[in-house]
Amino acid sequence: MVRENDDHGLFGPGSVTWRVMGEPVLMVGGIRALLLQALHPHSMWGTAQNSELMDPHAAWARLARTVEFVRIRTWGTEEEIERVGRRVRKLHSKLTGLDLRTGETFAVDEPENLLWVHMGEVDSYLDVARRAGVPLSDADADRFVDEQRRAAAVVGLDPADVPASVAEMKAYYADMRPRIWACREAREGLLRMFNPNVPRNLLPLKLAAPGIGLLVVATLPRWARRMYGLPGLPTSDLAATLTLKGLYRTTHAIPEHMRYQPDALRARRLIREHEDAAGTLGMAV
Repeated sequence: MVRENDDHGLFGPGSVTWRVMGEPVLMVGGIRALLLQALHPHSMWGTAQNSELMDPHAAWARLARTVEFVRIRTWGTEEEIERVGRRVRKLHSKLTGLDLRTGETFAVDEPENLLWVHMGEVDSYLDVARRAGVPLSDADADRFVDEQRRAAAVVGLDPADVPASVAEMKAYYADMRPRIWACREAREGLLRMFNPNVPRNLLPLKLAAPGIGLLVVATLPRWARRMYGLPGLPTSDLAATLTLKGLYRTTHAIPEHMRYQPDALRARRLIREHEDAAGTLGMAV
C-alpha cells in the first residue's frame, strides 16, 4: 500500500515521470539526448576535454555511471538523490573547458551549459515517448516538463530558471538555435555511434549499432539533423515515428516482469496502488 510518508524521491506514483521513464523504448531517447547535447560547443568541449567518454577503453564505464545517475534521480529516495547530486555538483565545480574559438576558459557548470544538458534530456525523453505511443495527453506532457525542474535542481540549477511547459521548452530551443552548432568533436561522436568500441561481452551491440544509430538520428529535430550535415526530411520523421511505435508495441508483447527493470516494476506496482486508492477515495466522496 502507498503511504503518504513513504520516501519516493523527487516524483512518486502520482507523477507523469514514473509513468514514462521505465519504458524500454526510452533508451532511444537517452542516446538522442547525447546527440542533442553535443550541439552546444561548451557542452561538447567540456565533455571532450574532461571526460572518459572520449576514451574508447573507458567510455562504457563512464556511460554506465551516467545511466546510474539517471536511475537514482528518477527512482531513488531523497537521501540517495541528494548524495549523487552532491557528488555530481562537486565534480562539475572543479572542471573547466577551453573554448576553441576564443581561447577563453569556461566553467563546465555554467548555468547555460547545465540548462542545455537538462533540456536535451527532457525534450528527448518526452519526444520519443509521445511518438512511440506512450499514453500522454498535452496536459501530461506539460506536467512532465514541469516535474523535470526538480531533476534540474539536482545538478545545481534554479528551478525557476528552467522551462516548465512544452511551450516554454519550444521557446527555449528557438532562442538557443542561433547559438549552437556541430563542432568537430560532435561530428566525430556521431560517427562513433555507428561503429562503437564495445567490450567483448557487448559485441552484439556493435552489430546492432548502425540500425540503432539510424533510428536515433532520425528522431532528432530537423534543424539538429541539418546542423550535423544530414538531411532534415519529413519522411525521416515519419519513418522514425513508425519505428518507435513498432518498438513500443513489441516491448508490450513481452510479459511485464521481463519487460521492465526492477525500479520500473516497483514504480508500476506503486502507481496501480496509488490509482486504486484514489479511485476508492473518489467513490467514498
